[in-house]
Amino acid sequence: MKLRPAVIVHYHEVGLKRGNRPLFLRHLARNLARATSDLGPVHLRQLSGRILLDLDDHPAPETVRDRALRVCGVASAAVAYCVPSTVDAMKAVVGRLVEGRTFASFRISARRAFKTYPMTSVELNRALGAFVLERAPGARVDLHNAELEIHVEVMPAETFVYVDRLAGPGGLPVGASGTVAALLSGGIDSPVAAWRMMKRGCRVVFVHFHSVPYLPATSQAKARALVERLTAWQYESRLLLVPFGEIQREIVLTVPPPARVVVYRRLMVRIAEALGRERGALALATGESLGQVASQTLENIARINEAATLPILRPLIGMDKLEITDEARRLGTFEISIEPDQDCCTLFTPRHPATRMSSEEVRAAEARLDIPGLVAQGCAGAVMEIFEFPARARAAVV
Repeated sequence: MKLRPAVIVHYHEVGLKRGNRPLFLRHLARNLARATSDLGPVHLRQLSGRILLDLDDHPAPETVRDRALRVCGVASAAVAYCVPSTVDAMKAVVGRLVEGRTFASFRISARRAFKTYPMTSVELNRALGAFVLERAPGARVDLHNAELEIHVEVMPAETFVYVDRLAGPGGLPVGASGTVAALLSGGIDSPVAAWRMMKRGCRVVFVHFHSVPYLPATSQAKARALVERLTAWQYESRLLLVPFGEIQREIVLTVPPPARVVVYRRLMVRIAEALGRERGALALATGESLGQVASQTLENIARINEAATLPILRPLIGMDKLEITDEARRLGTFEISIEPDQDCCTLFTPRHPATRMSSEEVRAAEARLDIPGLVAQGCAGAVMEIFEFPARARAAVV
């Protein structure tokens, strides 16, 4: 019997959306199609509680599965084989899957998506388990810590059998929750924060502030590399490169040294907000973690918030540096972030920045600045670059 491969995708949080579930599923299907669009013929089908990527004669089903595992909203994915819903057909594919494998224990996890099937899940487990014991007499059944788990999902017209189910990122599909503008430095934190907003269903527009010509263009190169890496999770990204050196120079001439860092951040927020609004952003996102540096004390965060009219989302606010670093390693952004560079945060930075500024102190520090003019200057100098992943060709959505 020829085995028909497919990738079976399960979602979790999307399934809890009740009346809005079709909207989230459309976003999820669209993102799966885009993520696999350069891998040859992939046809999507929405089934009860799952999405199927049909791969008739596809040369690399594992590659399709790996792409699916990088789609936000996917709880798990596995290469499965489609057979008729008969016990003999199920046994045939189970036999193929266990052939050549060495395992001391196993379990059968059979589920019926429709309850009129003539055998119950328990009966299927017993019949298929007995079949495996005949093929692997040295193995034993272990329902709690099995070395090999064989999944059997019985649908009305077909059954899917698979092993090696892998966990996806979970969350919500990108695009389902609107757009945010993320302030992207060249450091470790902000790329992780941007990815966390993607995982909550947001499309992210990146805003990077640089100090060329006062500093080399290395921070821009890092920002491009980070956005390119993160675009694999949202398929199309916009990076706005904002010249900030002249603005910093203006601040240095009028603002006392201890107040400069907070004033810098407040102007970045205003500029990012203006650029984000033009592109439909409903919030800003930053990589701030409470207490990590001088600008991230609770008092200074409050002062920065006062400069914004959009919400500022801080997905890392309760995480420590080790937790953030571990997530950056998993995303593949860590090695890029630690490359040496000089960004605008190192230019004109005071040795002893204020850690607990009051609203009155901030107003006094900004009183001699032309805030609207500086915001307009930053926006006018912004240059946008577009990143795509993968090629524009799209998979068919059935």
